[in-house]
Amino acid sequence: MFFIRLRARINEAFVIGMESLFSNKLRSFLTLLGVVIGVMTVVGMMSILEGLNDSMAKQIGELGSNVIYITKMPVVRFGPMDPELRKRKDLKVEDAKAIEESCPSVIHACPEMYNYADVRYESNRIGEVEIDGGDSSYLIVNSLAVESGRGITEQDVIASRYVCILAYEPKEALFPVGDPVGEDIRINGIAFRVIGTLEERGEFFGQSMDNYILIPYTTFQKIFGKERGRITLSIQAVSREAIPRAISEVESILRRRRGVPPEKENDFEIVTQDSLMEIYTKITGSAFAVMVGVAAVSLLVGGIGIMNVMLISVTERTREIGLRKAVGARKSDVLTQFLLESATLSFAGGVGGVVLGIGVAFLIASLSTLPATIPVWSVVLGFVFSVGVGLFFGIYPAYKASVLDPIEALRYE
Repeated sequence: MFFIRLRARINEAFVIGMESLFSNKLRSFLTLLGVVIGVMTVVGMMSILEGLNDSMAKQIGELGSNVIYITKMPVVRFGPMDPELRKRKDLKVEDAKAIEESCPSVIHACPEMYNYADVRYESNRIGEVEIDGGDSSYLIVNSLAVESGRGITEQDVIASRYVCILAYEPKEALFPVGDPVGEDIRINGIAFRVIGTLEERGEFFGQSMDNYILIPYTTFQKIFGKERGRITLSIQAVSREAIPRAISEVESILRRRRGVPPEKENDFEIVTQDSLMEIYTKITGSAFAVMVGVAAVSLLVGGIGIMNVMLISVTERTREIGLRKAVGARKSDVLTQFLLESATLSFAGGVGGVVLGIGVAFLIASLSTLPATIPVWSVVLGFVFSVGVGLFFGIYPAYKASVLDPIEALRYE
C-alpha cells in the first residue's frame, strides 16, 4: 500500500512539475540553464577525458608491456629544473651491455640515441628528420613491425654499415611511389642504403611516432660523434611480472657503474608503462579540477535558480496549498509534493545536460583528433547530481509550503 501511494505521489509530482515547466517556458529554461551547463560539462568533459585515457592506455600498451626505459633526465618536469639534474652523467653504450650480460630478468638492453639531419632522395628532400641510432634489438624492444625489407643486424652494428630503415613518414615523403628497399638516400650528404621500412604507428602524447630514420648506433656515432646523441636505454624484461625484479637488478648495476653512494638517490630515471600513465594523470589532473569547478559553480547557480522558482511557485499556489490542506492533506504530503516537483524540474535539466554533453563530446571528436568515449557512470552521475540539486535546493520552499496555515492560505489573494 505504501509503495502504491508513493508511486501515485511521484506520478502526480511529475505531472505537476512538467505542467509548471511548460506553463512558464522561458522562466523554466533560464532556471534550468545552470543545471544543464553543469551536467553538460561533467558528461562532455568526462567523455573526452575517458576517450583520451583509453587512447593513451592503448598507445602506452603498444610501447611494450614489459619494457623499461632508463633516461638521464626526467621525462616530464614540473617547475624549474633542479641544478643537480644538470650534473648527471650521460648514460653509455657500455651500460646497456653490462645490463644485458648481468641481469637475469632482462632479455635485451638497447642503447638508443637521436639527432636531426637533412635527408634527400633525388629531388625529394626532408629537413630536420630525427635520426635514431640503435642495435639489432631496437625493433624487438620497441615493438616495431617491419613492413618490407629487414631490420638491423649485429653485423651492421659491428661493421658500422651505412644502412637505414625508414619509418612511415620519411618513406612516404621520399618514396611516394614504389618500394624504397635497395635504394640509396643521403643523410647530411652521406649515402645510406635503405634495408627496410616500418609500419605506421600513429601518435603518442600528440607527437608523431613515424617521423624518424633508424641507423646502427655505431654508424650514428661516426657521423654525429659520440657526445652528440644523448643515450637512452630501452630494456626488455623477460615478462611483465618480472619488471619489478628487472628494475631492481638494473638499478643496482647502474648505481654501481655510476658511483652513486648508498645514501643518495638515483642519478638517472626509470620509466615504465605505469609511470607514464602516472605522468599523464598528473597532466590531466588540472583539467579535471577545472572541469569539476565549472560544473560545481553551474550546478550551484542552477540550484539557486530552482529555489527561487519554487519559492515563487509556493507564493503563486498559496490558495491551492490551503485548499489541499483543508481537504486532509498532511504536512508530509505537501513537503513531498514540492520536493518531487523541484527534483522533476532539475531532472529535466539533467536530461538536457546529458544530451548536450554527449553531443558536444562527439562534435569535438569529429572536428579534432581528440577521441570521445561516453562512460556510463558519467551519465548516471549527471542524473544523480541534477536530481540531488533539485532535492537540496527544494527543501526550503517545500518546507515553507508544508507549514502554511490552511485558513490563512485560503484567505490569500
